[in-house]
Amino acid sequence: MDFLTSKIRPMYLKYLSAAFGSALISSIYGVVDMAMVGQYQGPNGTAALAVVAPVWNIIYSLGLLMGIGGSVLFSTLRGEGEENQKQSNEYFTAALIGVTALAAIAWLGVIFFDQSLLVLFGAEETLMPLARQYVLPIKAVVPSFLFTQFFSAFLRNDGDPGLATKAVLFGGVFNIFGDYFFVFAMNMGIMGAGLATAMGSVSSLLIMLTHFRSKQRSIHLEKPVRLITKLKTISVTGFSTFFIDVAMGILTMLFNRQVLKYLNTNALSIYGIIINISTFVQCCAYSIGQASQPMISTNFGAGKGERISEILKYALGTAVVFGVIWTALAEFTPNLFVRIFMTPTKEILAIAPNIIRAYGLSFLLLPLNVFSTYYFQALMKPFASLAVSVSRGALISGFLIYMLPAMAGGDAIWFSMPLTELIVVICVIILMAKYTAQLPKERMDRV
Repeated sequence: MDFLTSKIRPMYLKYLSAAFGSALISSIYGVVDMAMVGQYQGPNGTAALAVVAPVWNIIYSLGLLMGIGGSVLFSTLRGEGEENQKQSNEYFTAALIGVTALAAIAWLGVIFFDQSLLVLFGAEETLMPLARQYVLPIKAVVPSFLFTQFFSAFLRNDGDPGLATKAVLFGGVFNIFGDYFFVFAMNMGIMGAGLATAMGSVSSLLIMLTHFRSKQRSIHLEKPVRLITKLKTISVTGFSTFFIDVAMGILTMLFNRQVLKYLNTNALSIYGIIINISTFVQCCAYSIGQASQPMISTNFGAGKGERISEILKYALGTAVVFGVIWTALAEFTPNLFVRIFMTPTKEILAIAPNIIRAYGLSFLLLPLNVFSTYYFQALMKPFASLAVSVSRGALISGFLIYMLPAMAGGDAIWFSMPLTELIVVICVIILMAKYTAQLPKERMDRV
């Protein structure tokens, strides 16, 4: 399909289905691990994976920093004209160099500083041994997690979203069966879940690399001119997407500490469940952004504001549907999630519904707020995108996580994210309306 001439509705649905499948299966890595480990080792296993979650967020976000930042620039240049193909491939090569360097740094960090990281993210005497067992197999393949995020972004922008989905699907299916085999059949417990996740990631990466043998690919290595400048531009463009995942790690760390301070380990176990539900919701939001971004970036480069507005219409509708579905599930079936992710005690079942229902109110607006960061990136408004990411991921949310329990008791902490999303969405709507209204003018300025 041609981003500049194809009918938008079928093109959007094609890319959405591919992005949704890829994002959904990606979330299976953590969700299946949580479910299997929770069933095998109970609430402590679930709490241990809640501590590990920020490490995942950092690793994934580094891949997205270069992948999204580079691919937005790649598609924008392609939209401006075929004469920019060489320069667009220079951005791909620069991004690949950047993600390779980040992968090496992350690899060394996890190998040598895993215990320090886990302490930072809330591990204590009971949870530390379990968390380190899970991370042990991951240490061998840390770069694969960055590269899968990186290549997924570029495959979508190079017109091959299906391969990205197939790759992640295969890795996810492998992870599901691997979890059962290693955790239960081999009696490896939480370490087996880490091993299955590591092997699933490597298999996904190997499948993605077959794109570079395809005759239809237009992406290839090109020696970048002014590499440092290009890396800076890529980083600025992709930073908001990077920060969304980093923010999940920051928020998890803050929640872990505050929940243990004001509540107890049972509440932390339930928060471990919420992390996985939130992962699904965020993946739905990612799929909207990942489906829309290549189309919006290319049309922005070509100055086709009307097509961008139509793409936005479909994206906003999808965000509303996802928000309503996930909020309804949290409000009406909270204990269903509990039983999926662990073998619960009576104490867990007694306190879980109120906690999940309170936090679940945030799911209504989360898809729109996350999508907006992709939208602003695609319109080359990186600072607007960054403002949304930082506000919801650290500034407003962090303030509320600390202040609400101090002012209104421990249980008030569960309302920090619903309030955050509500405050942020007001700014998002104002900025989105402003930049969308400017599209025809921007088109004329670019001609």
